[in-house]
Amino acid sequence: MKTTDLWKNFALLDEISISGAFIYNGLRRYHEMRNLDHTDELFEFLYNISVGFERLLKIAIILFEHNDSVDQEELERSLITHNHLDLLDRLKRHAEISFGQPHIEFLGLLSKFYKTLRYDRFSLASVYNPQKERKALCYLLEKYLGVDIVNRPLFEIPNKERYRKFIKKLILKISRTLYKIIKLRAMEIGLYTYELRHGSKAESVFLREIDISEEDILWKELLIFFMNTKKTSNYLKFLRNIPPLDFDPELIADYLDCFKSDSSKAFVMDELEHHYLELGSKVKERLELMQIIGDPNVIFGIDEEEFGDDGNE
Repeated sequence: MKTTDLWKNFALLDEISISGAFIYNGLRRYHEMRNLDHTDELFEFLYNISVGFERLLKIAIILFEHNDSVDQEELERSLITHNHLDLLDRLKRHAEISFGQPHIEFLGLLSKFYKTLRYDRFSLASVYNPQKERKALCYLLEKYLGVDIVNRPLFEIPNKERYRKFIKKLILKISRTLYKIIKLRAMEIGLYTYELRHGSKAESVFLREIDISEEDILWKELLIFFMNTKKTSNYLKFLRNIPPLDFDPELIADYLDCFKSDSSKAFVMDELEHHYLELGSKVKERLELMQIIGDPNVIFGIDEEEFGDDGNE
């Protein structure tokens, strides 16, 4: 296989996984946001999606525009851009893409964010026009969902479920359209750039049409299983033999929120640290137990009580 084919077949395959991971992380960050008021959360969401889409667009362009007669250095220089709409227009010369106006405007928002908004607070003038990320996103939601949320500087803007569904639908439409173009082009030129690792974030975005809400159901069902199962195993015996810390039953809602949101963990970490201080010299032993839980390299073996003398259940 030629060096250029190795590049397009393997290096760009890694880029597919990277772009999918960025998009997944952005989707999850937006899903976790309780409201649209915190600049750091909006920045994290927009940054992840911006990078994911930019890399995806560039992969597609390379697969169409690169050949043995192309000037490699010139092609690489032409990809040094963060303008999503320019990249999209370039890709449209080679593939039919039918995005609606909301998708175009969202890509325009990402271009503006990546080119200017993400550096805006390094300018003194930013104090006169703060929270530009929030305003840009709220304008989009307001325009297409018929809500009035832009001019509410003194009130929190809850991240309603309909906002989550709208943003998810936009992102997945763009993601899956671009991935399909990449897959068809790779197959056309005899490459496997489109193959995705099973269980990867990229697979969740491009093939499984990720639904964070459904993923949240998984941990809830597992939690209920651990709490209620009458069955046993050496692993379950190990877990049940660890004495629980004295958390407050009245704060269960806050504790459960930690499972679905990284930012929610910060509210409970102080209490965890307090409990660990109470353990005194036993902290090291407990931490060693905690490291065992979830470690794929730890094998507890088969619970012999579940089997008869002949080895059958």
